[in-house]
Parts: sequence; structure tokens; C-alpha cells
Amino acid sequence: MSERLAPSEGLGVLHLFCKIRPGTDAEAVVAAVKSGRDDEHQAVCFSVFGHKADLGVLALGPDWVQLRRLQARLQAAGLDVVDSYVSLTEVSEYARASVEKQKLSPRLYPKLPPEGKRAFCFYPMSKRRGEQDNWFRLDFDQRRDLMLEHGTSGRRFAGRVLQLVTGSAGLDDYEWGVTLFAVHPDDLKECVYTMRFDEASARYAEFGPFYAGIVGEVEEVVAQVGLA
Repeated sequence: MSERLAPSEGLGVLHLFCKIRPGTDAEAVVAAVKSGRDDEHQAVCFSVFGHKADLGVLALGPDWVQLRRLQARLQAAGLDVVDSYVSLTEVSEYARASVEKQKLSPRLYPKLPPEGKRAFCFYPMSKRRGEQDNWFRLDFDQRRDLMLEHGTSGRRFAGRVLQLVTGSAGLDDYEWGVTLFAVHPDDLKECVYTMRFDEASARYAEFGPFYAGIVGEVEEVVAQVGLA
């Protein structure tokens, strides 16, 4: 058995976006997802719209070894992992400076999926480093104020949208992964559109590909994508 590998704080987060191949074993896919769940680890399954993928799994937990094992089991079941994202749950430096400590735990140790929010989307993002607009040349107070404005916009969607922002600097191609769970699909659209007018986004944000889907129990998702 491989030795456990865990962050000193928070959880490892692995987004896997998969396509069905000929011979994909539906029962093995279900078993793989369920094997990724225990007292410390979660595995959220969702079907994916469009050509980029058929289904996805969002896995969270402290042990990177177990997260990697889940990926291997899904691949052994016949799924082709066509895209992925690796990150860690985190509390931003701005939140640490302004949010009460007891309110930070849900950001580091979230419980997913949120009840009643089946609409799903994920996208990665980074902050711009251009000659004119360089986020990392701003001082801390400027960055904090811009992110407080951004957070205020996000709180307008409390109850409709749950946002999980995970850190990926040094782990993947972008600096953050953003996962949204919503009551209705248009909640996702309105939230992202509204927040893009904040200066932190409009002036300094760069976005990667978007994935949208429907969260469900793994058996439901497998049936939804035509495996059962």
C-alpha cells in the first residue's frame, strides 16, 4: 500500500472529465465512484453537456494517494479521462485577514454536493500578468479591496449558488478552480455574468474552459449518459 500523502491543511481536490469508450463497464464505474468515498473522502458525480465530456467526478479528500487510486479505477472501468483539474481547498489571504476563524472551516472542509443544487459548472481561472494590468504588482490592500467587492457580488446569490474556489498555483495550468452548484441553470449564468463586472474580474481575470452538467447519484448519472 502506498503511504498516505496529505496537505498540511485542507483537502485535495480532483476534477475528472471523462468520455465513454466502447466496452466501458457501467457497474465498474459505479463501483469506482463508491470506492472513492469514506469518512474522509467524497466523490460527486455529474453528467456533462456538450462534446467535451460525457460525465465527471469531483473527488475531495486529504489523501492524494486515494484520489489517484479513484482515477485509476475509473480508467480501468473503461472511461477515457479527457480533461482534469488538480487543486486544494484553501482560505485566501484576504479572507484570513477579514473573516472570523470559525467561518473559514467550510472553505477548507466542504461537504458536497449541497442539497437542492443540481445544476453544476466548473472553470479554471488565473489573474492577469500583462504589462498594463498585472494583479501581482498590486499591493495587498488594493488586492484585498478588489476581492471584497468581488465577494460582495457573490453573496447576492446566497441560497441560489454555492461556490467552491480551490487553489492550484503550482499544481495545474491555472491558479484557481471555480466550482458552482446552483438551484437552476440560469443561476449559474447570472452569477458568472454579474461577477465579471467587478474590477477584479473585468480587468484582471483570465478564464479557461467551462464545463456544465447535472449532479446526481452515480447510478443516475451512468444511466443518463447511456451506460445503463
